[in-house]
Amino acid sequence: MAKISKKQTAARAAFEGKSNLSVEDAVKLVKSNATAKFDETVEIALNLGVDPRHADQMVRGVVTLPNGTGKFVRVAVFARGPKADEAKAAGAEIVGAEDLMETIQSGKIEFDRCIATPDMMPLVGRLGKILGPRNLMPNPKVGTVTMDVKAAVEAAKGGEVQFKAEKAGVVHAGVGKASFDEAKLAENIRAFVDAVNRAKPSGAKGTYLKKVSISSTMGPGVSLDLASTAAAQ
Repeated sequence: MAKISKKQTAARAAFEGKSNLSVEDAVKLVKSNATAKFDETVEIALNLGVDPRHADQMVRGVVTLPNGTGKFVRVAVFARGPKADEAKAAGAEIVGAEDLMETIQSGKIEFDRCIATPDMMPLVGRLGKILGPRNLMPNPKVGTVTMDVKAAVEAAKGGEVQFKAEKAGVVHAGVGKASFDEAKLAENIRAFVDAVNRAKPSGAKGTYLKKVSISSTMGPGVSLDLASTAAAQ
């Protein structure tokens, strides 16, 4: 059994007996216990009343967090000619076509977001078994298959977060860094929950949003009062 550090023991004690907190109280608790030597990511998990194995219950979407993610996002773009030049000018780290496909097939995946122009999709489609499980497959529904390469690259680097329900109906993502001030984290959390609510599929039955919790990379999690997650109108 792994040895529990003094910091972990203290964090568990701080979280014990606490649940269904307001967004602000939960953020304060998570921030105060994010004591790792690096800037921990604040992560959110939403338990949804859906079964993603059914097409009409799949939850998928994208949201631009108002205060960004605090994460450096490496972008790869499948494009040729002027669109490849546009991608490079917009700040994409990797741009290519067949050469990029071969690099990925060799197991070298050094990017966090993959974008493609529509004409490249027959090529990209061969990488489905590699990119799909990593949630890196370009998809027009989330704006990563597009002719507007410049806007897609800038969005990826400017705080855009993609989300997708996993097998158990759980959606999770990073919504900022522990170094963010409390108000900015709270705003990001509400924006993310709002986006997932808006992505409610037609086949969802019963209670859609069952539970929302947040944690830091190395810390315990705490559940949120669902009413407090509603975005201000």
